[in-house]
Amino acid sequence: MNAPKQIMVADDDSSILEVVGSMLEFAGYRVIHSPTAAMALTPQQLPDLFLLDVWIAGTDGREVCRQLKKQEYTRDIPVILFSASRGIEDSARRAGADDFLSKPFQMTDLLEKIEDLIA
Repeated sequence: MNAPKQIMVADDDSSILEVVGSMLEFAGYRVIHSPTAAMALTPQQLPDLFLLDVWIAGTDGREVCRQLKKQEYTRDIPVILFSASRGIEDSARRAGADDFLSKPFQMTDLLEKIEDLIA
């Protein structure tokens, strides 16, 4: 049996971390919760997908995405950015995001996007 895919969820809103994390775990994913965008992971700890809020505790998730896409060992890991800010999808995609979700979002939409990227 294959090991479950791992997703890093970064958001400074603990309720979003809890709800999204629980739903992803229920769907069969392993979840790394992060209240910040600090990505101090070893290559062995890297997730199969990053799910990042655009605004994370004073950090711009788009910049985190740019850095992830520049690094050789993370550039091929899909990144989904999400935000409650309107009109931000274009800048998220320019930052290298593989997909984008507007808050609030339906979990079925998130799961479909994840499955499209890492199934």
